[in-house]
Amino acid sequence: MGLGKKTIDDENYCGKKVLVRCDFNVPMKDGVITNENRINAALPTIQKLLNDGAKVILCSHLGKPKNGPEAKFSLAPVAAALSAKLGKTVVFADDDNVVGENAKAAVAAMNNGDVVLLQNTRFRKEETKNMPEFSEELASLAKQLKSIEGETRVVMEHTGRYYESIAKVLHEAGLYVSAVNPLLIKEYGNNSLRKVKTDKADAIKIAKYALDNWSELRDYIPMDTI
Repeated sequence: MGLGKKTIDDENYCGKKVLVRCDFNVPMKDGVITNENRINAALPTIQKLLNDGAKVILCSHLGKPKNGPEAKFSLAPVAAALSAKLGKTVVFADDDNVVGENAKAAVAAMNNGDVVLLQNTRFRKEETKNMPEFSEELASLAKQLKSIEGETRVVMEHTGRYYESIAKVLHEAGLYVSAVNPLLIKEYGNNSLRKVKTDKADAIKIAKYALDNWSELRDYIPMDTI
């Protein structure tokens, strides 16, 4: 426990569904990941949840697909890398619709200690344009998560406004959502801000800030209600 404050290590998530918005926007060349820093930065949180016996559902964007789903922007290589690092199969919900039938089936089949990675959220143009169709389908996924016995928590990184379409729907569905702005760590530690998102040290610093301030993280409030 850092500074006497509650952290993720003070909770047990056995049997609970945890939807984690990650930053797996990793550099790739010819389908091969060339820098795994962002994946490595997420491992402590994922491993903690797995050790507890949680059902861990991961989502992220990758790149900037402009014409809908493109194979070169698939998160399949990330699922493979995670499987190798975690020493267990990470089920990849290869669903160009992101939250379509394949994704729902993968979530429904989860047992305690399982991990599912959803497809690139930017395969849906609604993810960056806040279109209602995507929100409706996210609401369907949220409903499914809530229907399973246990508590669900969603922790997202506050990066620009890309996260808002997902955060808003899940918040309005009654799920616990916390969006952390990296700027809040300016006065934390050595007062440095990450200048390059692939900087492993700063990525770990942001994660540590969130964990050390777990009990004080603010509930997400949709921008249009402020």
